[in-house]
Amino acid sequence: MKEKVIIVILLLIIIVFSCKNTENQKEVVFFNKSKEVVESKFPFPIGYVNDYEDMFTNDEEQKLEKLIDDYEKESTNVIAVVTISSYKPYDNIEDYSLALANDWGVGRKDKNNGLTIVINKLERQIRISTGLGTEKTLTDEICKKVIDSVIVPEFKNENYYRGIEKGIDSLMKQW
Repeated sequence: MKEKVIIVILLLIIIVFSCKNTENQKEVVFFNKSKEVVESKFPFPIGYVNDYEDMFTNDEEQKLEKLIDDYEKESTNVIAVVTISSYKPYDNIEDYSLALANDWGVGRKDKNNGLTIVINKLERQIRISTGLGTEKTLTDEICKKVIDSVIVPEFKNENYYRGIEKGIDSLMKQW
């Protein structure tokens, strides 16, 4: 009898530790799927929205995640939003943003259809980097116009979520 109890307890322990909570886990296209460990200057991507500087509430992050996820399912285009406190070791946000997008592999490899929005609130800087496939439609001029006329006016009023939401919406319509 004692052996059966021990076996049951061991089985329960094995079951508990082998189960994973997959509720919050989902595959995001731009994650580096390589099994090898690669040294990177960048933080690990956590989703479409990578709010390392807590600019958004959890609810706002979830809304942006859903907006981007729904758009990606509809169009296959991939958007990453990243908030940072520093772009070091790079000299500017442009170089950082491009290197980050390449490191993470934002977009589908066969289409090069990624778009990365990097925000450095402390330095009051924002950059939109596009994949080669994306820049055919969303040129640097279009991205700059969205930043200057849609995103920045909201940021000036400290409406960071609204600025990014409106900016993404504008980019999606033009994409």
